[in-house]
Amino acid sequence: MMNPAMQQATSSNMRERLRAFIEHRHVQGVIITLILINAVLLGLETWPAAMAAAGGPIRLLDTAILAVFVVEIVLRLYVHRKAFWRDPWSIFDFTVVTIALLPATGQLAVLRALRVLRVMRLLTMVPSMRRVVGALLGAIPGLISIGLVLLVIYYVFAVIATNLFAADYPEWFGHLGRSLYTLFQIMTLESWSMGIARPVMENFPYAWAFFVPFILIATFTMLNLFIAIIVNAMQSYTENEQKETVAAVEQAREHIEADVHAEVRAMRDEIRELKTLLLQGASSRLK
Repeated sequence: MMNPAMQQATSSNMRERLRAFIEHRHVQGVIITLILINAVLLGLETWPAAMAAAGGPIRLLDTAILAVFVVEIVLRLYVHRKAFWRDPWSIFDFTVVTIALLPATGQLAVLRALRVLRVMRLLTMVPSMRRVVGALLGAIPGLISIGLVLLVIYYVFAVIATNLFAADYPEWFGHLGRSLYTLFQIMTLESWSMGIARPVMENFPYAWAFFVPFILIATFTMLNLFIAIIVNAMQSYTENEQKETVAAVEQAREHIEADVHAEVRAMRDEIRELKTLLLQGASSRLK
């Protein structure tokens, strides 16, 4: 029987081999391909003609792909252990696969529709997509601040619109809720001119002085602020990734240099020992 130290070394060696296997680019490529195939299968399941023609093979292939995903998650749990739960992307993958394993019958029938979340695993597998999502998550605080500013602007303009136009256009501005919804439609520029602004201007010729500033502020200015914060977040995220990469390379270089220095010192010690042995042998022969 192996002692505990040997067992631990064997287990560690096995985890490193599995880590190299599941992180290999070919294995990652296979997983991405299976995700894309699974996305097509989930789409085919919504097509009655396809299910009538090949429903059995589609479900069987879907189950097989799900089994591969489960094996991958189990291997990652074994390899990373506690570190697996400290990675948000890993938790997302685990949640998506777990939802797919839950029974989708009875009150849980809604979970059947959530199986399509497996396609979202592309966000965790493709580095460029993961970078975009990470930047968007990093931009959330700034986006919330802008959203609050936009909410204040909406509220002010909605109160003004209700006071001005409620009596003549109750279907658009009859109360605060309707005014907010109408202003949202105007912000999207969907039929804002011919559908809302011009009819209002027939009774209120100077209504353009209300609609035009609102569009300039709510649509163009705020939209540009949203874009600016997202772009800035992506730039910051990319810079942080580059810094982490440089730091990792520097750390690896330091480890290599330390290993080289240790090897050189060991070789020097061995050379000294050999010299000592040679000198002792030569002196003993002379005697």
